[in-house]
Amino acid sequence: MTARMPGHPAITRSRPPGAHGGSAEERQPRARRQRTSPQEGQIVRPLSRCQVDDRMGELGELYARTSSCEPGILDPPELPRADVDRCVAFQQRLAGLVRCPGFELLVAESAGPSGTRVITACAFGFPLRGDGPWWQGLERYLPESLFRPAASGRLFVVADILVEHRVRTHDQSREWNLARRLQRGLLGERRGDLGVTLVDRGDADAYRALLSWGWRCLPADSRRPSRSASRRLLVLV
Repeated sequence: MTARMPGHPAITRSRPPGAHGGSAEERQPRARRQRTSPQEGQIVRPLSRCQVDDRMGELGELYARTSSCEPGILDPPELPRADVDRCVAFQQRLAGLVRCPGFELLVAESAGPSGTRVITACAFGFPLRGDGPWWQGLERYLPESLFRPAASGRLFVVADILVEHRVRTHDQSREWNLARRLQRGLLGERRGDLGVTLVDRGDADAYRALLSWGWRCLPADSRRPSRSASRRLLVLV
């Protein structure tokens, strides 16, 4: 996984029995308060392959904004040359993945200043087919426990999740967290399937974010790559 993408549980203070102080919001049922989400206004929807091609420039800009470990980086026209090169490499990689059988890409959109819909996040991937080519050497990282699901086509590769800095660092365990909504959308119609992804061992931010969104490492077995491997495999049920 090449996504450049930890929890802060809500703190509640107990009150003595019969106490009714606090604001009106505090007196509301807890479940009702939690429904209010900073992501409520963002619509998650799929893009067709043609739409991916048409909006490749926007997706590249999204990558440029979200692939930095620092929030609020420069707008794409002002990016340093190295970042422009990385953005072009991302677009080329995405253009190749779009041709994979079963490829899916979901975007989150919100209304911009002019009323047009602006892409604020995306996630994409494809089913891993047992009779097809392996994805980026994934077979080196699959434990034996995943051989059968892989052979039966029950593994879905989540190739990338691109979200803003706040999504990576706030409310990661909430079901309305935008990254969780996107990955749930990719796997939603595949009951019983597992999501799999690879994350670079040197990308600690992406690793922590994925764990906070429900991804897990599998127990070690004899076929798992050593700690010296450049990547590690995570799964999502």
